[in-house]
Amino acid sequence: MHKTTIGNASQLSPSNLAALASYRHAIFIEKLGWQLPVANQQEFDQFDRADTIYIFGRDESGAICSCARLLPTNRPYLLSEIFPGLMGTVPIPDSPHIWELSRFSSCILGADSIALRRAHANTRTLLADVVRFARSNGVRRLITVSPLGVERLLMRLNVHAHRAAPPQIVDGKPVFACWIEIDEITCAALGVDCPRTTTPS
Repeated sequence: MHKTTIGNASQLSPSNLAALASYRHAIFIEKLGWQLPVANQQEFDQFDRADTIYIFGRDESGAICSCARLLPTNRPYLLSEIFPGLMGTVPIPDSPHIWELSRFSSCILGADSIALRRAHANTRTLLADVVRFARSNGVRRLITVSPLGVERLLMRLNVHAHRAAPPQIVDGKPVFACWIEIDEITCAALGVDCPRTTTPS
């Protein structure tokens, strides 16, 4: 079972926000070793604002097992403020129809075969929830700052994703800006109802 919650800071309870911040700390800092702001074993940064949309899943025990953060690109966001160089010569996205996807994870705190299978299933469910929210809110494209492993994951899921520019080395690891198109290809790959649209150039 994977129960999804979607909302901004005013729509989520303080306990939900605290649990989400603790999960992000466990995944991005303890498990993946990212250098991020921390307070009381919780990970939130300057892009966790009142208008930030959170999408996260809980397993049958009620524990958070996946998360994603969405921000419109016509306000400050991670790529525009911290990693603008990842766009290369392409203009920084700035549109109410283009949103940034960040803090995307479906990691399970475990490494056995059952945990890995659940993580794969949670990834597809989480991304489908993200795409469903995006489509219903007039979002036509997502942009994300990602390690190369995410590119391989998106290819396995058969979503319509592609590089905005060549990868660059950040903190010793290759990272790139990735487009995810909210179109028929992506919707079909994830089982999301999607009317025929024209992908913007």
